[in-house]
Amino acid sequence: MKISFHGAARTVTGSKHLITLKKGKRILLDCGMFQGRGLDTEELNRHFGFDPATVDYLILSHAHIDHSGLIPLLVKQGFKGPIFCTPATFDLCSIMLEDSAHIQESDARFINERRKRQGKTMLKPLYTAEDVHLALKQFEPVPYHRSKSIENGIELLFTDAGHILGSAVVNLRIEEDHHVKTLCFTGDLGRANPTIIRDPEPFPQCEYLITESTYGDRTHKNRTESLDDLLRIVVETCVLKKGKLIIPAFSVGRTQEIVYALDRLEADGRLPHHIEVFVDSPLSTNATEIMRNNSDCFNEEVLEYMESNEDPFGFNKLTYIREVEQSKRLNNHKEPCIIISASGMAEAGRIKHHIANNINNPDNTILIVGHCETGSLGAHLASGDKEVRIFGESHSVRAQVEVLGSFSAHGDVEEMISLLKCQNIAKVKKVFIVHGEYDTQLRFMIRLQQEGFKNVEIPDKGSTFDL
Repeated sequence: MKISFHGAARTVTGSKHLITLKKGKRILLDCGMFQGRGLDTEELNRHFGFDPATVDYLILSHAHIDHSGLIPLLVKQGFKGPIFCTPATFDLCSIMLEDSAHIQESDARFINERRKRQGKTMLKPLYTAEDVHLALKQFEPVPYHRSKSIENGIELLFTDAGHILGSAVVNLRIEEDHHVKTLCFTGDLGRANPTIIRDPEPFPQCEYLITESTYGDRTHKNRTESLDDLLRIVVETCVLKKGKLIIPAFSVGRTQEIVYALDRLEADGRLPHHIEVFVDSPLSTNATEIMRNNSDCFNEEVLEYMESNEDPFGFNKLTYIREVEQSKRLNNHKEPCIIISASGMAEAGRIKHHIANNINNPDNTILIVGHCETGSLGAHLASGDKEVRIFGESHSVRAQVEVLGSFSAHGDVEEMISLLKCQNIAKVKKVFIVHGEYDTQLRFMIRLQQEGFKNVEIPDKGSTFDL
């Protein structure tokens, strides 16, 4: 058995890891889109590094686009096998992949208007909404904790990763030459005591471990401090300066956490009553409905809160926006307000327009609430760049930029180590570190070695290992 790494290798996005068995069967773990890689992004997303038609099975850890976003292209290029994921992940993918297609088509039209005037070649989206509809037919949902025999000698089990709704740790038992090998792929691991969903849970013993490392060298603030920091930024921006607070946030997970935090502040009488809040994203609106319909995945704290507040994602002064014309009207909204819009890295969608329209005003604040891939617009803003490019045009950064990494849905180094130690370390033959910046991965590798893990590798893109 071999494993090769084709994304999220010494970087964060584009998760794709290909297992090839001796008998020729091929299992792909995740099929994510690269994001925020500048001019390389388009090329990276169009070429998988393997022939999609030769893949037999796809196992999806969760719905975030950097893990699922190239599934329609994989199918378009010849993949015909089943796509295994949890039921909630399927629900989310059914809206997120279609939204991804619409964003690509919309951005292509917007950019092509200028390229046409410049006499340049027109851009084509990676896939269309029709490609998404065809891909969704190949999904086969598998509930948590229910062993699934993919075929003779290959068994799959999903355990809860606690990252976003439906996120899973992928556990595989594969028989080769009358010997069973066990492999675990963490996908993205959530925080201990997450805000809305259940905790990450221990997973079965494995010989080969593929682990994420996004925050493998840092710790997060606690939730009380995060809530206080959010309130401080709201007051400074919307009350004292009477400006707009612009928050790029992933439509699934991060948006609901920010809305839930504001809902708690509102319920406690701490949120200034005159501040309007807009969630400007059809996808975020649809994802929030899916969250509401999957309350069985919520933790005890949220369920208890819902006994006195039926809707944890809705309060006075909160408006969900779907229509484009409503979104455009926010450009002329003169009153102080909070605008939450996708994407979290500010790489696509309506958030780019909101940033472009508000970045020049020092009364406004752009709040980054999670990890942004190096090279993304969000990363440039978070690192303090004084000038950024949006839709090919240069903008001076006069707005205040704040960063609150503690709202991330990724566990920090201590939370990840605590969960990984559910394993009998002596029985883990090899650890592969993926989904992280290389410098962070090097520090995480040292920490894993200090904890007793042996044979720790940081694979590069395209590298292959025998298991």
